[in-house]
Amino acid sequence: MNDEKLTRYRVSQDGLPDKFPTHGHEAAFWESLGRAVATFGFLEEVLGKAIFAFTAMRAYGEDQIDQAYAEWLPKLERALIDPLGNLIDTYGKAVRDNPDAAIENFDELLGDLRKASQMRNILCHGSWRLPDKNGASIPFFVNRQKQIVDTAMDRQFMDQEQQQTVNLICAVINTVTSMGWQFPGSAGPGKAILELIVQHITAADGR
Repeated sequence: MNDEKLTRYRVSQDGLPDKFPTHGHEAAFWESLGRAVATFGFLEEVLGKAIFAFTAMRAYGEDQIDQAYAEWLPKLERALIDPLGNLIDTYGKAVRDNPDAAIENFDELLGDLRKASQMRNILCHGSWRLPDKNGASIPFFVNRQKQIVDTAMDRQFMDQEQQQTVNLICAVINTVTSMGWQFPGSAGPGKAILELIVQHITAADGR
């Protein structure tokens, strides 16, 4: 065993650059990244509300109502806590399980949502390297398939991703409003889903 005394070191935190480890990029880069990430958060909220809409407005047979009601609350709870990838799967199933839903190009929308989910993971969880002379940076990120990001991303890239996510948000909302329903939580046009549920229950009790 080596009896030589071990030399121990500690980070000189007082000597770190201001805003470390984000000091190497301009503030505008982080603003664009932050807005892109925040828009993904809103997409998750919109998907949760769409899941509520399509599950609430699904018709059930008399022998299915009790089971459906028992499963509904846990499903809505998961819509509040699930990550984006799971929300997309649940949303897709909710639409397909609703016999009244006839959404054009729905498979394409789900595919675009899943691509966006992959980008969301990179933007949210990547460790951003110092930018090149053009202000672009390669995030260190490895996905579950052991794939490594090798594409440099700049502000323009972030802004494009943010706008594409806005497009997806509007597309998801359109799947609800195209059914004639008001999007949950909004003051937009269409029939309020909670009012329709109450009307349905009242009509059922009066039979």
